[in-house]
Amino acid sequence: MDTKHIKISDYNYDLPDERIAKFPLPQRDHSKLLIYRHGEVSDDVFYNLPDYLPKGALMVFNNTKVIQARLHFRKETGALIEVFLMEPAQPTDYEQMFQTTGHCAWLCMIGNLKKWKEGSLKRDFTINGHSFTLTATRQEGKQLPNASLHGTPSTNHWIDFSWDTTNVTFAEILEAVGELPIPPYLNRATQESDKTTYQTVYSKIKGSVAAPTAGLHFTDNVLKSLDEHGIDREELTLHVGAGTFKPVKSTEIEGHEMHTEYIVVHRQTFERLIKHQCQAIAVGTTSVRTLESLYYMGVYLQTHPDASEDDLHVKQWTPYENGADGKLVDGITPMQAIRNLLDYLDRNHLNALHSSTQIIIAPGYEYKIVKMLVTNFHQPQSTLLLLVSAFVHGDWRKIYHYALSHDFRFLSYGDSSLLIP
Repeated sequence: MDTKHIKISDYNYDLPDERIAKFPLPQRDHSKLLIYRHGEVSDDVFYNLPDYLPKGALMVFNNTKVIQARLHFRKETGALIEVFLMEPAQPTDYEQMFQTTGHCAWLCMIGNLKKWKEGSLKRDFTINGHSFTLTATRQEGKQLPNASLHGTPSTNHWIDFSWDTTNVTFAEILEAVGELPIPPYLNRATQESDKTTYQTVYSKIKGSVAAPTAGLHFTDNVLKSLDEHGIDREELTLHVGAGTFKPVKSTEIEGHEMHTEYIVVHRQTFERLIKHQCQAIAVGTTSVRTLESLYYMGVYLQTHPDASEDDLHVKQWTPYENGADGKLVDGITPMQAIRNLLDYLDRNHLNALHSSTQIIIAPGYEYKIVKMLVTNFHQPQSTLLLLVSAFVHGDWRKIYHYALSHDFRFLSYGDSSLLIP
């Protein structure tokens, strides 16, 4: 199958606006659960999910935390400018970024850019009764040093932020003046309640501008129930970019560019994967993209053992090039690939792998590590729908027809599914 020439119009379906969940249910684990098992479809309630999982299986969660990434500044002329944080630029490390004091820089999308021709934007804010000023300055044409590694140059703008105190971290500033970026298709303003409901109960590592929404259904009770069922839980981090909402506008998917997303995977996760024969249940498409990218990073290390973490970046079309066509590369098994990554950590005295991915998973792709998937219902003509279709061997219409005809709620705050191909 020539994956690059897939027509996105083949992945369209009619999604009435009233089927899009604008708000979550009062109890997040009471959402509906569609079960697709070897072509058969049924439904249940999400809190019964553990009953459908094999005892002793490995389940992988993305523990990223959504940041209040939207900042609004008003110019003296009265024009409102939105600065949407996309990716840390100085420092580039997420953890260091949120601890910075005094100044930092981000690559950002700008709303109402035409009204911000020159000069700095300023905004006053108050923390613990003390008033400060945050200043944003645009650096025209400035890019990250390794931008060329990740395909085309970024369309984001380099914004320098400075504030007049060293006693306040950038994390505290975002808490004070940032707004949580809920998905644009909800067509509503962010509410105070979203600060809780648009985070998973296990979110820990700040950095995403969108929630890994498959995880929103889990509660402490469901996690406890998974433990009682003997499910081995493991966490990794992929910081979700705004590209997750980027519609495919090209006729064929070859014309669609995936944004780079940053991942962190700890040594323990690699060890657990090996213990479980590199077979996992993924919670959400972000966990899928991380786990499946690890295979290609391990393959690269097979012939480039001295690669840097940046060199391990998985490009969008890597799985389909050099005759691989989405299948195993040169017969390298997932076990071998993951062992290569573990050896790499040992050689470099690292406790975790920090790298990035632009992987696109679409029909023609054969999954290497993910054997079951927990995921919500995705937008028509989206790359997420392509990922699901590849997972269920093209049987996505049966799943979506069932969901539409059985009153399931769609998208980020909607219901859930367990897919077992």
